[in-house]
Amino acid sequence: MEEKIKLKEKIGYGLGDAASSMFWKIFSMYLMFFYTDVFGIAPAVVGTMFLITRIWDSCFDPLVGIIADRTKSRWGKFRPYLLWTAIPFAIIGVLTFYTPDFDEKGKIIYAYVTYSLMMMIYSIINVPYASLLGVMSGDRKERTTLSSYRMVFAFGGSLLALWLIEPLVNHFGGSLNSKTGWLYTIVVFGIITTIFFWGCFFLTKERVQPINDEKPNLKEDLNDLLKNRPWWILLGAGIGALIFNSIRDGAAVYYFKYYVSSTAGYSFSIFGENFAMTPTTLYLVLGQAANIIGVIAATPIANKIGKKKTFFGAMALASILSILFYYLGKEDVMLIMVFQVLISICAGCIFPLIWSMYADSADYSEWKQGRRATGLIFSASSMSQKFGWTIGGAATGWLLGYFGFQANVAQTLTAQTGIQLMLSILPAIAAAISVFFIIFYPLSEEKLQAIEDDLNNKRNINK
Repeated sequence: MEEKIKLKEKIGYGLGDAASSMFWKIFSMYLMFFYTDVFGIAPAVVGTMFLITRIWDSCFDPLVGIIADRTKSRWGKFRPYLLWTAIPFAIIGVLTFYTPDFDEKGKIIYAYVTYSLMMMIYSIINVPYASLLGVMSGDRKERTTLSSYRMVFAFGGSLLALWLIEPLVNHFGGSLNSKTGWLYTIVVFGIITTIFFWGCFFLTKERVQPINDEKPNLKEDLNDLLKNRPWWILLGAGIGALIFNSIRDGAAVYYFKYYVSSTAGYSFSIFGENFAMTPTTLYLVLGQAANIIGVIAATPIANKIGKKKTFFGAMALASILSILFYYLGKEDVMLIMVFQVLISICAGCIFPLIWSMYADSADYSEWKQGRRATGLIFSASSMSQKFGWTIGGAATGWLLGYFGFQANVAQTLTAQTGIQLMLSILPAIAAAISVFFIIFYPLSEEKLQAIEDDLNNKRNINK
């Protein structure tokens, strides 16, 4: 009988992704903008840097998974990384948003070094964190619930970051182009992420043990991975989904600064301090709030019709809505916000599903091969994020350069049209690719139940 996960532990698990998602969302929404409009690097240079550094970083993820699978400590295999890496994660994040007084070449080198280190430290803490889902419970429905908690907190952390980042930058530096404002803002978020990661460490527990105690064999683990068809399909679907999100995220700030004509502001107060909310901030905040709605809806829908059908329907609808988004004019601010909500609900649905499906693919591998390599399997989740973000992030920079974008000046009609395409047609194509892959996902709910029952019987025999 599987031990039921208490609410406190579900919240604790969610805190881990609230932490990493704060930086992830800041990077995906604002890092390109920071490098072009604040740091002072050409967009095509940034796009190439994203491609080069992220390809290496994506290959680094499986190495982290392999090491985590072989970690032995009194806290388990995966939880120790939350304790050990939280402070370095925050420090390198701050350094990434520091603007040194270098010439152009020096700035490019500095950006390459700090960004590469940031992505590596992200892997070192996030791959074990993702893998933790696979060992907290062997019950697939419990894991879907845990994954939903995770994603609610992830989007909640993103929502907090997007709600506060522009007001904080303006508060500390006076404008969105302020170097000092960005530095102090990331210091604030670094402190928050450290506290959240430590909360995740102290509140969670590792329970699932392998069905045998054989010493891990790297060659056999890699061979099992290569034979794991569900893993490969999820990798493709995940890459498509992340390209969809990264292109939309990376172009959003440019879309409002250089295309949408509305400059209406929105204000709110925290502890007596008044903050203004720009249309950009409102758009991003609405997106994160809608993502949370999608996450909450995912579990009951998936329990009724299955994870595969839910994933398929959400991404197919996101693709259709993204195509329609192209036809919205710059004066249609209200409709832009409405479509952002609808598309973001669809996007929010898939993320708890894909994390839970990675755990299912780990069970499938153990059931099929008799060995469990949770960290290596779950590194696929981080790989898909990195590959998708790599392609989407690099494409964002290259497309901006291709369409003739120039920072801090009025854009040509060609550049504006290009930015429109980056919020609509191009993400729609990526979503369609994700749908294509998920069609071939072979693990039905009935198949998963049989696998779960068989593994539980083997674990009970080996106790």
